[in-house]
Amino acid sequence: MTPKTETPAETGLTPLERQAIETLYRAFSEGNPDLLDEAVTEDWQDIPLNPGQQPGREGMKPLIRSFRAAFPDTTIEILEIIGAPGRAAVRAVMTGTHSGDWFGIAPTGRSFRLAIHEFHRIADGKLTHTWHLEDWFGWMNQIGARPVLTQETA
Repeated sequence: MTPKTETPAETGLTPLERQAIETLYRAFSEGNPDLLDEAVTEDWQDIPLNPGQQPGREGMKPLIRSFRAAFPDTTIEILEIIGAPGRAAVRAVMTGTHSGDWFGIAPTGRSFRLAIHEFHRIADGKLTHTWHLEDWFGWMNQIGARPVLTQETA
């Protein structure tokens, strides 16, 4: 996560639940897959799985390494967390530079800003399930991998 001047809005979580969520995003921002051991259960369900990703906490670790190679300067800023007992919704933004192969797209050196929306289940201070939605189509447009449609071509 990037340093911020104000704390993101958050409701309905215990400090331990909030810490688990923040640690998950730090694993990506810092490129440290071992942080998952603190944030998610061993049988954590990441829904949907990414192409080639194996299930569980250990299945995400190689993806974080590949992700960090493709985007070495990535930061994830949590903008808002809405919580209820055992559940949380997160709105965040990821920024970085496309410096390595990702989705079969050669590095472009272009910067990007990508919206993240995720829903988590939490038990005993660790995430058990994550449903995620990232704007990868917007990312492709930002790095020039897909043409932006205009009114004339739409």
